[in-house]
Amino acid sequence: MNPKTILVVDDDQSIADLLRDFLENDHFYVLTASNTEEAWEAFQQSAVDCLILDIMMPGENGFAFCRRIRAKSDVPILFLSARSADVDKIRGLTLGGDDYIVKTASPGEIVARVKAVLRRSASNQPPTETTLDFGRLTLNLTTRELAVDGKNVMLTPKEYELLRLFLEHPRHVFSYDQLLDKLWDGVGDKHTVRVHLSRLREKIEADPNDPQYIVNVWGIGYRFEGR
Repeated sequence: MNPKTILVVDDDQSIADLLRDFLENDHFYVLTASNTEEAWEAFQQSAVDCLILDIMMPGENGFAFCRRIRAKSDVPILFLSARSADVDKIRGLTLGGDDYIVKTASPGEIVARVKAVLRRSASNQPPTETTLDFGRLTLNLTTRELAVDGKNVMLTPKEYELLRLFLEHPRHVFSYDQLLDKLWDGVGDKHTVRVHLSRLREKIEADPNDPQYIVNVWGIGYRFEGR
């Protein structure tokens, strides 16, 4: 099962780093942004499952950014703010926030609130067909079917999990150890990853010897180019 992706938007790097540590300890995949423009870019490039959004930031504030997100998506949004006044809480929830957390809350409580809002979101979400489309590649997350140049391509369960991980996190570099931990529960070695990547490339690349989608990052691992 692929980890849920949490986007933390806060101009205080110490808070963002602390939340990243606690969320990753609970097996979430975490993206961070120090302002709303960085957050918007990350949101457009990745399949984000939940936002933790500060209110007071340089430039566009969290309330305005919430409006921008809500015009595009119903992804869960948790406001995280130093402001505890009821008027701020009401405004945040009225704009479409799913929860409002004061920064005096412990990191553990914030993680628990993230889990709760994700559970609510899942229970309220009607079944829909979701696809990840990258030109020649289209992966249907409902049927687990892959189309390459319009033709269906069979994937093994592990190949599907591997491709989905890359497609949901374009341009993100995954190390061998991260891939082993996420998809093989930490059991295996670099050869395990290389064999599965080689088989997957045979199915999705026009020329597996000159890959354009899943590329090597020498000395680290692999990255999906998303083009």
